[in-house]
Amino acid sequence: MKKAIVLLSGGLDSATTLYDAQSKGYQVYALIFDYNQRHKKEIQNAKKIVRQIGCPFHILKIRFPWKGSALLDKSLKLPARQKITENKIPITYVPARNIIFLSYAASYAETIGAETIFIGANVRDYSGYPDCRPEFFKAFEQALKKGNKTGVKGKPIRIQTPLVYLTKAQIIQLGLKLKVPYRLTWSCYEGKKRPCGVCESCRLRQKGFEELGIVDPAFKEV
Repeated sequence: MKKAIVLLSGGLDSATTLYDAQSKGYQVYALIFDYNQRHKKEIQNAKKIVRQIGCPFHILKIRFPWKGSALLDKSLKLPARQKITENKIPITYVPARNIIFLSYAASYAETIGAETIFIGANVRDYSGYPDCRPEFFKAFEQALKKGNKTGVKGKPIRIQTPLVYLTKAQIIQLGLKLKVPYRLTWSCYEGKKRPCGVCESCRLRQKGFEELGIVDPAFKEV
């Protein structure tokens, strides 16, 4: 069976991506990052998701000691949802995060013979991060062709972004068809007992469920 590495945060998008990759016939291997994020609760949710789907997983602990993001520095206030513009990157952006995550995923993929890395990036209902845009993933694929053994031997690792052009509502619709357990997912940047409902991640998620006329199961969880 063909193998794929899936970057899993424990959130709605990454969980949908995990189930989507499995539905496409891949043996999925989840990669979960503990990077001292303020919403560390998402790691526990990611573990619940992989146990539900029954796939192998690794949790990697890394650190950004220089911080540089509201997700790493609790002294910085989380912003409420604002209009997205390409030239204004929100304070929740973690510098080079996806470059680092994908580099680990590429090492893992090359080691176990996985041909693909899946990531649940999105450019429709998203926060405006530069490392979630299609041109970034195309460029990273080219880097892997030149910098990995598999690439120079003519079998480059692909990066798949199945959700990249979908709205949040469309992502949820896909996930419902795939039977993604959204009750187990966590999106809130605050990482408290219940979702705050006001951070940009919460509001993007709420927007998707509201457009479908569905109650977000995350608000039913305690």
